[in-house]
Amino acid sequence: MIDAACVVALVTIAAAMLLCVYRLALGPDILDRVLALDTLVINSIGLIVVVGLWYRSTMYFEAALLFAMVGFVTTVAFCKYLLRGNVIE
Repeated sequence: MIDAACVVALVTIAAAMLLCVYRLALGPDILDRVLALDTLVINSIGLIVVVGLWYRSTMYFEAALLFAMVGFVTTVAFCKYLLRGNVIE
């Protein structure tokens, strides 16, 4: 039963990632593209977690945590760059 749920979750997350890539490529504004990139990172984290559940391995959860930390820092740095013109003051 968990295998079927993982397959459905993988398909749903893949569809969400395709929509995020579409918004990233054709976003009308730079802020829409930043939001699409952040949402793509969140969807990637969800994808890694679902794969970890499917394979029943804890290694994937550690990778998802690392990816979440890096994704958050890059989003904050990119937003600071857009607002101020530099990242480090």
